[in-house]
Amino acid sequence: MVPMVANDGEFHGPAIGEFFPEPLWFVGTPFEINRIMLVRFIAVAALLLLFWLGTRRMKVVPGRFQSLIEMGLDLVRVNIAYDLLGKKDGTRFLPVITTAFFMVLFMNITGIIPGLNIAGSSVIGVPLVLAVVAYVCFIYAGVKKSPKNFFRNALFPPGVPSGLYMIVTPIEFFATFVIRPVTLTLRLMMNMIVGHLMLVLFFSATQFFLFQLDGPLKLFGAGTLAFGFVFTLFEILVAVLQAYVFALLTAVYIQLAVAEEH
Repeated sequence: MVPMVANDGEFHGPAIGEFFPEPLWFVGTPFEINRIMLVRFIAVAALLLLFWLGTRRMKVVPGRFQSLIEMGLDLVRVNIAYDLLGKKDGTRFLPVITTAFFMVLFMNITGIIPGLNIAGSSVIGVPLVLAVVAYVCFIYAGVKKSPKNFFRNALFPPGVPSGLYMIVTPIEFFATFVIRPVTLTLRLMMNMIVGHLMLVLFFSATQFFLFQLDGPLKLFGAGTLAFGFVFTLFEILVAVLQAYVFALLTAVYIQLAVAEEH
């Protein structure tokens, strides 16, 4: 977490510039790596390591670690994929939905890990890529289910008077093929941006009150520290909920694509 207390002893709030850090390696090349990219690499490596350790020696009677991994997988498989898509379609799209859930979760949770302190999903790259994958799956599922009618039913809903299509069709196009991936991207990214800024604000204010001020004003540092701790717990909840919501919406869009009316 970047300190927000300047050498002049004045408090300066968190800035959006924290999401555009200086490059660390390969400066000026397409492979430029900054702090946020490094956090993303660490999150992916941790995710792969966790699942490798949890699944390399699977047992019929699982231990605690294997049980924890299976609980996470069952959460996605049963409560999201099978519940919304049924067993057949849920099994088909389970790898995508599961990957989206755990990738978002691990990218989000880096925001509260000491030494990392920023979510890998707080810059548009990761949310956008995941939203594009969800969007492609939505289109693929719809075309696979009904090659001739998917786009027609999506843009020209049955039962609408023909004279209203000039109004309804542009609305349906933007709502279905533009707004969905955009909102999926922005919902995740903005939650992580706001969470990071709030955490920086609380803990930087704590540093300011405790080390820059004298007298009774130092007591305010205890309050901001308490708020920072509570908000850290809240950020953990948000990280999990955003992962669940992203996977859930991905499944919902696929479910809409394979619905019988298409």
